[in-house]
Amino acid sequence: QVQLVESGGGLVQPGGSLRLSCAASGRTFRSYAMYWIRQAPGKEREFVAAISWSGGTTYYADSVKGRFTISRDNAKNTVYLQIGSLKPEDTATYYCAADPLLRVGVRCDYWGQGTQVTVSS
Repeated sequence: QVQLVESGGGLVQPGGSLRLSCAASGRTFRSYAMYWIRQAPGKEREFVAAISWSGGTTYYADSVKGRFTISRDNAKNTVYLQIGSLKPEDTATYYCAADPLLRVGVRCDYWGQGTQVTVSS
């Protein structure tokens, strides 16, 4: 069982940046690939980024490549998403998720409650 709590969302102007954090509970955190997935109002969940248990492999959605960076600190049971050059279309609720498998997708075993990111001037 993994419990996930996101933080770091907020209101930011276009072109700005934020760092999202996801704190995980449980001794098996390093057994899981970690994901960031977002959902905008009226839209389906969208894969954003994923990272392997070791941090050695990462995947990104084409829409965020070069602007977002996923990382993890297994000693702190935390995964991060550094988001930059923000655009209004990045506005969404951002979810942290965990799954034993690393892939590009939104099907994960464990989910956080989400943190809102709003990009607006």
